Amino acid sequence: MLIFDAHLDLSLNAITYNRDLRQSVRQLRASEQGEGLLAGWGCNTVAFPEMRQAGIGLCVATQLAGCMKPAAAGGGWNSPEQARAMTQGQLAWYRAMEDCGELRQIRCLPDLEQHLEQWNRDPTTTPIGYILSLEGADSLRTIDDLEISFEQGLRALGPAHYGIGRYAMGHDQDGPLSQPCRELLYAMDRLGIILDATHLCERTFFESLDVFTGPVWASHHNCRAIVDDPRQLSDQQIRLLASRDAVIGVAFDIWMGVPNWKRLVSNHDSYPGANMEALTRHVDHICQLVGSVDHIGIGTDLDGGFGTEQTPSDLDTIADLKVFVDLLKQKGYSDDDLEKICHRNFLRVLRSAWKR
Repeated sequence: MLIFDAHLDLSLNAITYNRDLRQSVRQLRASEQGEGLLAGWGCNTVAFPEMRQAGIGLCVATQLAGCMKPAAAGGGWNSPEQARAMTQGQLAWYRAMEDCGELRQIRCLPDLEQHLEQWNRDPTTTPIGYILSLEGADSLRTIDDLEISFEQGLRALGPAHYGIGRYAMGHDQDGPLSQPCRELLYAMDRLGIILDATHLCERTFFESLDVFTGPVWASHHNCRAIVDDPRQLSDQQIRLLASRDAVIGVAFDIWMGVPNWKRLVSNHDSYPGANMEALTRHVDHICQLVGSVDHIGIGTDLDGGFGTEQTPSDLDTIADLKVFVDLLKQKGYSDDDLEKICHRNFLRVLRSAWKR
């Protein structure tokens, strides 16, 4: 089964964590012995070999560098110029991985169809396809940078991350759509860049969807009805996204999967139900709420600033996504349903966006 993972912070791991993702997860863990200053040190889950084992032939891969206050992972830069420099360094790494045959950037519909045909024919040696996304818009010094980034292959953008951003408030804040964000959305609309609604505070979320007329997805989110936190999507937000033909990627950060998990405090010994079965309940909730499987996909966010200390207990590496698919099958999802969840739903949004 081909898996489209709609959110992986690959360049964050390569540049900030200094991980050579061509090595296996176990090789990387062995190299990270001793205490580290970064969350998830020594217990990563993502590397190219394990992505291939999972069947991830296509992913949304991020650039991440913000100026938010208070600072978050990858977001503590003191100027947009510094943040921009970091995202350009991350882009250089993606290009290097293209040069050595590990990755292939997907920019347009012909790229996509050609890649899928080649991957289905030969998933062993075909480069993993990636769509470039920007998580948090702080590194865009002006709208002119958006034009340049589009030429570099940027095809999706989430205006916010954590905290108070230069363009938009993160989910842990509250505030209306700002004028700079409004102008950013107009420019994204004109260029055909997909709006990633993830991390937007609730007021900005609704106002952004009023302004933005183009394609939308929520790359890595779970349900507030199950885990009551502003980071999660409310039922109202889920219904609105479905009405826009958007897709929501279920996230594998376990505090978003089960109620009352406390980051840096809870552990799997004290919370035995913090597993992938819990994440299937978020899939069920979205499908039952909107009446179909057409608006749910996978956006793991694995190694997005955490490791196995904060993944489902039955996930050791990203290769274990196969277990998640099996759990959904055991719950009665048909093969057609599973294809939609694993790749067809997000591919539908891409194809629609790139036919405009």
